[in-house]
Amino acid sequence: MAMRDFLGKTVVVTGAAGGLGRALCEAFAARGARIVALDIAARGAEALAAQLRARGGEAIGLPCDVGDEAACNGAMTRAIEHFGGIDVLVANAGISARCLLRDADPGVLRRVMAVNFFGAVNATTAALESLAARQGQIVVISSIAGFSPLVGRTAYAASKHALHGFFDSLRSEHRADGLDVMLVCPSFIATGIERAALGADGRAASAPRQTGGGEASAEQVAARIVDAAARRQRLCLPAATSRLAWWISRLAPRLYERLMLGRVGAEFDLSPRSPA
Repeated sequence: MAMRDFLGKTVVVTGAAGGLGRALCEAFAARGARIVALDIAARGAEALAAQLRARGGEAIGLPCDVGDEAACNGAMTRAIEHFGGIDVLVANAGISARCLLRDADPGVLRRVMAVNFFGAVNATTAALESLAARQGQIVVISSIAGFSPLVGRTAYAASKHALHGFFDSLRSEHRADGLDVMLVCPSFIATGIERAALGADGRAASAPRQTGGGEASAEQVAARIVDAAARRQRLCLPAATSRLAWWISRLAPRLYERLMLGRVGAEFDLSPRSPA
């Protein structure tokens, strides 16, 4: 299968204003891509686009709340009008929640699903016709929580597991027209997403998170993602921790659960509670 060349191609990135999204925009731009930076923070998206233009690239920044289907449709229409079509969609926008399900307000799960799962669905359906016509590519930012358990992240893990079912199936539907779909499963990245993680009451979580295997930089992960996209991979495990988690969770799931609890379980009180 031929390698993808991003020179002159239009790449749309959701959640582009900070962290991994910003790093992905910069990495694709370094390969000669034209960037459409989408973010709910309109000023951040345009500031990033301005920086890319100042370096000689082609880029626009647009406001987009991925949880709003109409907003996604409008943003993709503007991207197509400006650059003529969409070659790559990077569904990156996401939020996290850090709490035990038994403590959580039901709205926390719905909010995380609205952004992480339905946000990716909204962006994809809005861009799908152009992507398929141009034999393009969808890059979906999932997580190791998309294929394995992660204590205290039931909402987050549910949203990421849902991405795998949806996008693996979508790939099968578009096998004949050459649309590529790649799921990316990083472990912990130093992006700041956890500083905005929701707590049990839907407000920002206050306790610091525990990580397993350390944190990679957004720039390191973005470079690996773009390389994997160029190779047209179906699954990208961009770090040794990701790859280890993939194999242990499949070959020895009980061992994986025990190791995971030992690394990140200290955040939470997992002791049994007496019935009310």
